[in-house]
Amino acid sequence: MAAAAAAAVLGRAAGLGLLAAAGGRRLLRGGAGAALRERGAGSLLGGAAACRAGGGVEQCPSRGISSDQRPKRPLTAYLRFVMDNRPAFKERNPGVSNLELIKKLAGAWKELPASQKQVYEEAKKTDWKRYGEQMAAFKAQLTPAQAAALKEERRKQMAKRRSIRAKRELNLLGKPKRARTAFNIFLAENYQESEGISPVAKMKKLFDSWQKLSASQKQPYLQLAQDDKVRYENEMKSWEAKMLELGREDLVRSTTQRLKKKPAETAHQAAAAKASSGRNKAKLKKAEE
Repeated sequence: MAAAAAAAVLGRAAGLGLLAAAGGRRLLRGGAGAALRERGAGSLLGGAAACRAGGGVEQCPSRGISSDQRPKRPLTAYLRFVMDNRPAFKERNPGVSNLELIKKLAGAWKELPASQKQVYEEAKKTDWKRYGEQMAAFKAQLTPAQAAALKEERRKQMAKRRSIRAKRELNLLGKPKRARTAFNIFLAENYQESEGISPVAKMKKLFDSWQKLSASQKQPYLQLAQDDKVRYENEMKSWEAKMLELGREDLVRSTTQRLKKKPAETAHQAAAAKASSGRNKAKLKKAEE
């Protein structure tokens, strides 16, 4: 888990040019990161002052604040260790993949003496204190409308992250790929050959071509789509049966759950109906007497 989390963070960091391999720089135990965050917070607060003084829109965060301006959460002790030591590990292990490198770093962290881990823990605590101060300053400059807008933006971001995590989990569990439509099959078959200035232009051209096909020309693609639908349903039945065995009913379609529970529910309903019928007969007999 730790290695996977580190890999994800390192991937994001590499994209931003923060790693030594990408930008020739090294993040030192939160020092550079803290300095960057301090500069970010300073420019934000400076912008607020400029806004009060009548500055332009670009200097007035109170006229339009994004969650990108929100102070960044500090790294964990483990990720600080990874960011500190990755360049040296990479130099000592040339040619290894990023995954193998992360595994080596995770092993080194696990074997690191408690006294050395404490250095990273203390750095984390220092940054968390600074983060709290920056967050207080950040929130103090927001209007109620801006605070509400940022809260909604944060909610959407978290929902997106949950969605991404859910998709990754389904991939790991081997959920079958959805059936393709006839147009998707046509698109995959002709995309590379089509001409266009941009992907959007290609898509438009292919869509126009699909629309112009006769029914007989579309028939092979429609048949392939039907075959793929049968494939998907068969694979899903096997996969959902496996998920039920694993106790992951939450990943199974409701119709499948109902089919699985139907025998027990039917027996219960039959018993209830029989008891109700018996009570009704007794009432009728008593009324006749």
